[in-house]
Amino acid sequence: MSLDRTTMLGVAHAERQRLGRTVQYAEPATWDQPSALPGWWNRDVMAHLASQDTAAAMVAKGDAAEELDEYRASLDGQAFDVATFNEWAVGRRSGLTTREVLVTWGKAADAFLAYMGLLSDQDWERQRFPWLAGEIHARYLVQSRMVEWWVHGEDMRATNGLGPEYQHWPIYMTIDMGVRMLPWALAQAGLDLNGRSVKIDVDGAGGGSWHWGLGAGEVPPVDKEPDTTIVGRAPQLALVAARRLSASDVLASGNLVAGLDVELGIAVLRSIRAFA
Repeated sequence: MSLDRTTMLGVAHAERQRLGRTVQYAEPATWDQPSALPGWWNRDVMAHLASQDTAAAMVAKGDAAEELDEYRASLDGQAFDVATFNEWAVGRRSGLTTREVLVTWGKAADAFLAYMGLLSDQDWERQRFPWLAGEIHARYLVQSRMVEWWVHGEDMRATNGLGPEYQHWPIYMTIDMGVRMLPWALAQAGLDLNGRSVKIDVDGAGGGSWHWGLGAGEVPPVDKEPDTTIVGRAPQLALVAARRLSASDVLASGNLVAGLDVELGIAVLRSIRAFA
């Protein structure tokens, strides 16, 4: 299901506000404690979001993403790697106070959503924005930021005493992004699955249904039977797509079950990811 523009921006605003409340209610001492993301403190998570949301706001406005361009210029011909850029961007904010990091993120996220809201209907449908792994459609840039806000919010809430926040739209959108990226993710894993498809049915917060082709650009015919199925709980699938839970763990727990071609279903779960 593709959300219309008003709904997409509405749920993105809601997720930005939800992460804002996580920031507001976190005990100050927890910012200098480890998050659930290995190697990053909670303040590092927010520094990462401040970096990416600042870049997103700049490209949404039509400006160059200065920090991204600076990093690319420093590579001297080497390939751009998202994880390495993230570490670099977090490191250069190590001298800022926690408050500066948090305020920068909030202003950047608000600016990004404001600029996306100013796009004409034509630009919303047609414009592509330069982003981390190449050009990205407006709706997917918004969706990607929403996914990051929920996933990294969970990283912090896991250790700052606030506990998990399972809401329908961010979980649904995380799964949806992972499903849409499956052909790319499978190709990155060296798997050629042209002509094959997966049917996913998950329930709970974020629940939904997808029948998706596993080859680039493939749309399964309406009457095509899937080659494999994945059923179970939506929050767990979202966390697999976010690379926070392993395919092995969710299969062993029974929260997700692969059917028909089981090995293909396991390959899908091992490959699915909601970000580049």
